Order: sequence, then C-alpha cells, then structure tokens
Amino acid sequence: MTPPAHQSARSQAPTGHTGADAFAPRHIGPTGDDARRMLELVGCASIDELIDQAVPEDIRLKQPLDLGGPQGEHETLQRLRKIADKNTVCRSMIGMGYHGTVTPAPILRNILENPLWYTAYTPYQAEISQGRLEALLNFQTMVSDLTGLPLANASLLDEATAAAEAMAMCHAIARQKKPVFLVADDCHPQTIAVVKTRAKSMGIEVRVVTPSQGQEPVGLEDACGVLMQYPTTDGRIEDYAPLAEKAHEAGALLVAACDILSLVLLKPPGAWGADIAVGSTQRFGVPMGFGGPHAAYMATHEKYARKMPGRIVGVSKDAHGNPAYRLAIQTREQHIKRDRATSNICTAQVLLAVVAGMYAVYHGPDGLKQIAERMHGHALTVARGLRSLGLGVTASPFFDTVRVEVGDADEAIAKARKAGINLRKLDNVTLCINVDETTDAGDLDDLFACFGGSTPAEVARPSTPGPFARTGAILAHPVFNQYHSEHEFLRYTTRLAAKDITLADSMIPLGSCTMKLNAASQMLAITWPVFSDIHPYAPADQTAGYAELFKDLETWLAEITGFSAVSLQPNAGSQGEYAGLLAIRRYHESRGDKQRDVCLIPVSAHGTNPASAVIAGMRVVPVGCKGNGDIDIDDLRAKADKYKDQLAALMVTYPSTHGVFETTIKEVCQIIHDHGGLVYMDGANMNAQVGLCRPGDIGADVCHLNLHKTFCIPHGGGGPGMGPIACNDQLAPFLPGDPLTGDGPVSAAPHGSPMILPITWMYIAMMGAQGLTQATQAAILSANYMATRLRGHYDVLYTGESGKVAHEFIIDCRPFEKSAGVRVEDIAKRLMDFGFHSPTMSWPVAGTLMIEPTESESKAELDRFCDALITIRGEIKRIETGDLDKDDNPLKHAPHTAAAVSDDHWPHTYPRSLGAYPAPWLREHKYWPPVGRIDNPYGDRHLVCTCPPISDLSED
Repeated sequence: MTPPAHQSARSQAPTGHTGADAFAPRHIGPTGDDARRMLELVGCASIDELIDQAVPEDIRLKQPLDLGGPQGEHETLQRLRKIADKNTVCRSMIGMGYHGTVTPAPILRNILENPLWYTAYTPYQAEISQGRLEALLNFQTMVSDLTGLPLANASLLDEATAAAEAMAMCHAIARQKKPVFLVADDCHPQTIAVVKTRAKSMGIEVRVVTPSQGQEPVGLEDACGVLMQYPTTDGRIEDYAPLAEKAHEAGALLVAACDILSLVLLKPPGAWGADIAVGSTQRFGVPMGFGGPHAAYMATHEKYARKMPGRIVGVSKDAHGNPAYRLAIQTREQHIKRDRATSNICTAQVLLAVVAGMYAVYHGPDGLKQIAERMHGHALTVARGLRSLGLGVTASPFFDTVRVEVGDADEAIAKARKAGINLRKLDNVTLCINVDETTDAGDLDDLFACFGGSTPAEVARPSTPGPFARTGAILAHPVFNQYHSEHEFLRYTTRLAAKDITLADSMIPLGSCTMKLNAASQMLAITWPVFSDIHPYAPADQTAGYAELFKDLETWLAEITGFSAVSLQPNAGSQGEYAGLLAIRRYHESRGDKQRDVCLIPVSAHGTNPASAVIAGMRVVPVGCKGNGDIDIDDLRAKADKYKDQLAALMVTYPSTHGVFETTIKEVCQIIHDHGGLVYMDGANMNAQVGLCRPGDIGADVCHLNLHKTFCIPHGGGGPGMGPIACNDQLAPFLPGDPLTGDGPVSAAPHGSPMILPITWMYIAMMGAQGLTQATQAAILSANYMATRLRGHYDVLYTGESGKVAHEFIIDCRPFEKSAGVRVEDIAKRLMDFGFHSPTMSWPVAGTLMIEPTESESKAELDRFCDALITIRGEIKRIETGDLDKDDNPLKHAPHTAAAVSDDHWPHTYPRSLGAYPAPWLREHKYWPPVGRIDNPYGDRHLVCTCPPISDLSED
C-alpha cells in the first residue's frame, strides 16, 4: 500500500524494490488517493493512527520483522529457479503409494493452472458452485465405481490420514466399545505410522499383524476394524475375502487401502467384502510433488453415511424443480457437532480431486485400461527379466510392483542411482521395483543394465490372475465416455468453470477465510518438474533445492510468529491444530503430567477447534464470552482454577472470531500458564497480525498458520491447504516426526504438501518485511472502511474499545426476520444476483454475516460490495413498508437464473429487471447463477452421491 498522506516515520520502512517489477503494489488493493479517502472516512489522519486504535499497544512489535526488503517478481522467480535447480529429478521406481504420472495438457493448463478453478472457495454456497460440485460428483462416481462401494466422499488429505480417519470411523461405528484396530504389516509404512499417531491420541490400541500367512489375525474378536493394503506395499495381490468374512463374524469392519489404478483391472474391494476403501488418487494425473498435495478418497456403504468424515456432494433440486448439486449431510458438521464431530477435517483436496476425476473423464474406461495394462505388462517384463538373471522374484500375483531378492540391496540401489533410477529398499537383501505410467522401454533397458542384463525381447502381455480379475464394465456413466476429444473436453471443463463465482469474478469476502490474491508469479513454479516430479522418499542428495526452500520458510515463519521452531508437515489447518495439540499432550506426558487433558475453548471458536481437541485425546471445556464478544476473563479464571491439575491447554483465536483485537489477550495467556497449561493460538486470523504483532510475543506457546489464507496458497475450491505449526523451545522436541523414522507423524509425507510451498515462498520473498506489514495494515483499513460505510444500514456487532475492528467484522441481520420476514440466508442468496459470493453466514453468531475484505481488493471493489449490501437493505426497507410483498420479493426468490427471468411466464409481483439487474454495473457484465435456490432438506432425505442417470437430468 502506498503510504497515505501524513503517515508517520515509523511506518515508512525502506522502500526496497520500487520499479515496474515491484510486487507489493500489485498485491495490495487500496493505494494512494484511494487509501487516503478510506482513512478519511474512518476518521484517521494516517494508517498509524488507525493501527494505534485497532491494535493494543502492549502487543505491538517494537521493530520491523527481520525478513529483508521486497523483491521484484522477475528477480524472485530467477532466485527460486536457482534453488529449484538444486533438486535432481531421477526416474522413481520406489512406489510406496507415490507414482510418476502424466497430467494431460488440457487438465494441466485449463484446470490446475487456471484461476477459474484454483481461486474458488469451498462450495458451501452451492448455487454459485455448480461447476466444481459436478466435477466432485464425477470424482465420487469414479471412486464408487472402481471400489465397488456405493458411497464416496469428495476427498481427504492423503492416504495415510484417510486410513486414520477410517480407523476412527470403525471405532465410532462400534460405539467406542472395541478399542483395538488391527493393521497389516504389509501396509505402506507411512500409513502405519500415521494410524498409530491417531490411535494413541484417541485411546485405541493398534496391533500390527501378519494376515498374509493364511491365518486369522490374533485379537480379531476385540477389534473394531482391520486395515489391509491391496495390493500390498511390496506388490502382492492377496485374497482377503476369507479375512473379511471372519472379521464380520467377529463384529469388525474391514478397511482396504487400495491403489486406485489397480482397481481398473482387479476385483474391487466391495466385491470381496471390504466395508471401507481408502487410498490416494495421485496417480490419476496429479504430480508426486515430493509428497503432495494429493486427493485421498474414502468409500463405504450408505448405512455409514453419517459416520463418514469429510465432505460429500449430493444431488438435490432447486426452486424450479431442476437437479442441483450441493454438499450433503456434513456441510458444516464441525460447527454443529463441535466436540462430537466425526472428524476435524475442514479443508480437503478439492482441486486435486477435480484433476483426478477429470483424468478419468479425459481417458475414459478404455484409456484407463490401456494405461493399467501397459503398466502391468512392464511389471511382468521386469519380473521375467530379473528371473532370467537368476534373481529371486516373488511368485505371488502382482500389479505394478515387483519384489526381488538381490543379495546386497544397498549395492543394487547404488548402481541404480548412478543410472538415474531410484529403487526401494525393503530389507538388506530385498528390493521393490515399481513401474508407472511414465515408464518406457528406455527405463527398462537402463534398469536391467544395472543388474548386468538386458530387456527381454518382448514386453510381457498383461495377465491378471483369474481369481483377482475384475469382470464387467467400469465407468459406464456418459460423463466418462463422451469428452475424449480435446475440443469436447475443453468445452466441458470451460462450461463447468463458468458456473462458479471465483476471485476471477469478484471479491469473496468470507470472514475467517482470507480470500486474497493468488498471484500468477506465485503459482508458476508448482508445475516445474524439478518441484513436481520428485518422490517424497527420494534420497536427500537429490532434494537439496527443497531442503533450502524448507529452511527459508521455516526461518521466515518463525520470525513472523515469534517462535523458534516450525514444522511444515501438517497438510491442512485442521491437521495443524491436531499436530499442535499433540505436541502439547506429549510435552505434558514427558513431564509425568499424563492427567493434563483438559482443553479450554471459547464458545466462539471455530468448530474444528473442539473437534481437533477431541481427536488429540483431550476433554473440551467451553469458556463463555461476554456481550461484546470478548473472552469472559472471570469464567476463564474460574475454569482454569477448577481444572488446575488437569489443565492441558487453551485454544484461542486472535484477533477473535468476532473480528476484534482483545486487549486482555496477554492476561488470558498468563492465566493459563499460571495454572500449568499451555496456549494454542489458532492462526486463522493471522492476516491481521503479520508485521504488527506475533503470537509468541503475546504469550502463545504454539500456533498453526493457514498458508492457504494468510500466505496466498489458493483455496482451490476446498483445498489444497497447508497448516504448518510454529512453537517455542519447550514444544520443539514434540513436533511431528518423519513418518518412516520419527515419532508422531500426522501426514503421509515428511513435509506435507511441498509442491505448493513455492507459492508461500514467493509471496514472502517478494513482499519482504515492509510489504507484509503494509498488507496487514491494508487489510485492517479495508475492514474498517467497509464497516464504516455499512453502519447506519446494518449494525456492526463487535468493535474494540476505540470503535474499530480488526481485519473482519460482523453485521447483524437478525432484526430483519422480525421486521420483514427476511433471513440471513435470503441476503446471502440475493448477493448472488449482484455477482457476489456471500460473506460467512451465521458464524460465529447465528443470523449474521462476517465480512473479511483482505488487503488485495481495490476501493472500487469494496464500494461495489458495500453498494450491493446497501441496495439489499433498501429492498428490505421496501418490504418493511409494504412496497414489496413479504413473501413474493427478490430476496425470497434469489438467486434469479437466466432461464427464470427469460421464461414466458413470470409469476412474481416485482419486475424481472429488479430480480436480474439490481445494480447498474450488472448491465456491463452479469454473472448468472446456473440454478435457483437449492432445497437442502430434500437432498438429505433423498441421498444421491454419484452422477445421476441422464434420464434424471432431462427436462421431462
């Protein structure tokens, strides 16, 4: 932000990069005269005066952040390229759930790199999210079809966490009466590790068993579930039908962790008795990316729908009787159930699920079979060739991974590395060799040369063993069979994108969600092969670039938060909460304080807070809030005193979820410390802190950061996200460990989702300390400007002692229900007619809207949104005075579709023009909602979560 007039010297840090390549002026919306006019309206002579009024003096930074000055976009990309080039991309034959894949160019360019897809928000407002909801329904249909189970969700974070979620689901279905979960020892090792972490915190005993020897696992009668890998981590295809039958007889569920591509050829788990299937869809066109992000999946039977974690897309109907998509059942589960939620998952991996689903749409069933059969043929060729060299190759059926005894595994791996090939060491004498979609004849030649042989004359023909072969058609729905030409595929994905409101259309002012600019220069590097084509367990000498990137980010994030240690492993904000609370639990246990398990949480907290506390093994005790929204200090002190011997932690969001910098925050932290607890700060509102204050200085012991909010990773329509945690010295030893060698991992890969970390690296490097501080100031200025403009039309519920808000604020819509019969939902839907996504609705206070503009929106866009809300208030006034009918008005029937407005029959008492064009700018450009208001209860009563037959979509 260009410093406003009369700005004091303490805001005027060195200017840094000021040329045409400077990034901060392109990132920050309010500049120059616009910023001055905004300050005038809020009654401040300078930005410093506003910050003095909004942010308590005792928590303010006394000196600028030590991050260096801003850099230009071009020079920063060049610097990042030099770092990236320190990575070495080798041919990965490691497998273990991560595989080389080919992202079809139309998917890469038109979805993964397209802001119409990656800047969307989670589709809570379904009417303006029909495009990605349909894409997610394709994903669910694909997963359901390939697993042979009728109900799939819209993605989870990674395969290992999906397995942990399945364990929790089994435990819940057993009503917590069977606290044992069996895990096969031939599951992927990172999966076993993450499941153990979750089990320990939930009080579940994990027993690692060897079921592949044809015997019933010991303890099946005590188990709520059994986890198997299909095929196994070393490639074998086992018959688990007898085990499934025995598990069911014992009252346990069978969970199958499946390779999604193998299911194109293999008998689906639903056909041999699995109750839950989980896995990763990474090899459906999503790059390895050194571990993520990737869309995991889960499928099960419909009777377990309400126990299923994550989001489920369902089919309902709109106000005109037309089919419409929506999130079903769990739409806002954490906010409703809180500490009784089935999972703490909030962000999933929507963008990657869209990519994986579109991979199936693009290739279709025949294309997927060709890919799978070619891969299987290569694996058979590897096995045949190695046998001919006298090496011991497994006799078991396999799909894409060959287990081979080589005598000295380390020597064989070293030879392969010299040839640019990475193999997996299973033990001192055994290797696993995995082939994938990218494997070609040249790779096989080089592989056999490492063992002193040559490729067999013919590539083996694929031949899935009879008992395991899949029968019948797959992916028979028309969506998987009609978009195989690039023109048709391009037009299909473009039609879907046009149905949604994204940041490419207008501001998305969601409170607590920070929908800011995702700059093109930040996004460029994520598909560079030196970042995207690396296996998460590649040798360290091949990943020096990533190591430097991680070191930079850990150093910068530690400086920004005021802490000494950072873990990049949590791959979502919810995972960051979970990891931070686990660190607190482990800290107390290390001191012999195992009884410290009480977590105090204000009643205004985000719903994932209590859900995370529960899965971290804590008991949740709510703390009240006062009428002005602040934490009730007296209630906090009383609860801390009552539980002084059991107190583990306080979870607190700062600024508060009411959009205010509470002046008592240091006192709050001190009360907890005085009673033996630690303070966890939710980083959801960090966009109001960066450069002004720091959690560590305030008194927090650990916090998580939403890189997909404050630090510019796009929301992707509901993921990917990143939730790294920062902490002080006493908690540093208890951060998540490496899944293969450490303790307490929470994600499948050591660094979560590294492929998207260059986005945050670019943002911080280009902004520098000065730019980051100015961004925070602009966010606070924009929120106060909007709050000032809307006062007199709406009541702003909460402010600080000076009458100012932080970076977001809440307007009260409750009075309108009594005066005009207008509910907050009506206002949210009416905003769609103006081309806007609604602010956060009915949270943290029912019947309100929480507005967060961020620093990236111009004054013109802020005014346009304010004008829309003011116009809507005028319409409510007309209802109050009787000028508009209380039941038949544009709010009650919003949103208005083009089909409804242009229909020969117009059943309303208000004119069509009022319904469709309530603001003058809409005459220049109009977004048309593709469906009318959706009937949510109908969708839950008639649960349909796969692509409906074409007959159901016809007008008849």
